Amino acid sequence: MKEELLSVGIDIGTSTTQLIFSKLTVENTASNFSVPRISIVDKEVVYRSKVYFTPLISATEINGEEIKKIVEYEYKKANIDKDEIQTGAVIITGETARKENANDVLQVLSGFAGDFVVATAGPDLESIISGKGAGAHIYSKEHSTTVANIDMGGGTSNISFFKRGEVLDTGCLDIGGRLIKVDTASHEITYISPKFETIIKDNKFDIQVGKKVSKEDVAPIVNIMKDIVMESIGLKCKGESFDFLVTNKSISLDEEIKNVSFSGGVADYIYLDDPIDDYFKYGDVGILLGQAIRDCEEIKHINVIKPLETIRATVVGAGSHTTEVSGSTITYTNDAFPIKNLPILKLSIDEEGGSAEDIGMSIKAKLNWFKLENDLQKIAIAINGRQNPSFEDILEYARGIVYGMGEILEKKLPFIVIVENDMAKALGQSIYALLDYKTDIVCIDGIKVENGDYIDIGKPIAEGKVLPVVIKTLVFN
Repeated sequence: MKEELLSVGIDIGTSTTQLIFSKLTVENTASNFSVPRISIVDKEVVYRSKVYFTPLISATEINGEEIKKIVEYEYKKANIDKDEIQTGAVIITGETARKENANDVLQVLSGFAGDFVVATAGPDLESIISGKGAGAHIYSKEHSTTVANIDMGGGTSNISFFKRGEVLDTGCLDIGGRLIKVDTASHEITYISPKFETIIKDNKFDIQVGKKVSKEDVAPIVNIMKDIVMESIGLKCKGESFDFLVTNKSISLDEEIKNVSFSGGVADYIYLDDPIDDYFKYGDVGILLGQAIRDCEEIKHINVIKPLETIRATVVGAGSHTTEVSGSTITYTNDAFPIKNLPILKLSIDEEGGSAEDIGMSIKAKLNWFKLENDLQKIAIAINGRQNPSFEDILEYARGIVYGMGEILEKKLPFIVIVENDMAKALGQSIYALLDYKTDIVCIDGIKVENGDYIDIGKPIAEGKVLPVVIKTLVFN
């Protein structure tokens, strides 16, 4: 039995805001005798909004009321009533993800985003979302290779590095088209970001607020931006400005990067060969930055792939729903259900294969993906587990998970572990014992999830033996 769902994706970033309406066709792909498994079998974009500059009250605070007006206007233009929407996602990224402000925005949009996935993404999660939106993970999986996707926006460039479909690393640079703003009519500089003020001063460039500029005048600073991007993927040796322009961290270059793709607003001008009539038509240096990357010598030494999406790479098609129930041998020590919209942190098979210390270190590293201004969000840890684990295997997993979840324990956040293979009861009890039976935990199995998924866990059913789980997968166009 097939069913159609109308879905919305709302993407609110530092520089731009946009909406996409999609029609999803879902079907129960399980047999008549097993638990329903609802999967997306087709998707079609039915309406794309124009790309708006995100309305701000100040440099770091978004104007929630103006966002609401944009959303209302685009619903009207698309001839869609908010009651017709059955599923969706609101993604808040960049500066906009600052907590207090993000909550204001969500309150304002609450009528448009009923039971949606809402992701407020720090730089690492934003890198993963934009890399997946650009299709870099699909390319890396289908071609069994490595791909770095660089999502170049107004304020930052988010890097995600994929190997055979798995996220290996993320990074973020303070490089973007709107770090220098130019009046579209007079071509006078109206804003220079503090970091670039410092670089301009150190290099004694004749570039300042109020000065009328040509593309040649700003070329030296645009070239520094371009060099930092090349340095971040190992195509150029790191210069003295590199560390200064790293937002939180850059990607490790231990593994060879064989392919690179670019997304975000600047990317259109990396792939575009058309003549430009006005380099400052967007009121910034984004066009010049895109062209500098396209024309530089270093880029010729790597395979550049065109992504599925450029400026819309972080727009999410929908939060699709897959309903499953957990296995019947599970552990939960407190009936604190339902638990909603938990992002998944999944370890790769390689990361699971090491010692307890290796497992713990992998979890600690990936927890940083879910931090906003160093504040950790609630998450669920997911592992594949083993089909016929020995007691020693289970203890090794338990020790690794407890070690890796130290910060979760410190902050008294929910301790939730999801396992694909049937070992949750023994694993959950081992973890509970390692925690001196003092911390409530949930450990369930029989559930397959991926990084980028969100889950809801419902109240226990079947005399408390199983937990219903809704998996929400972000769908990219």
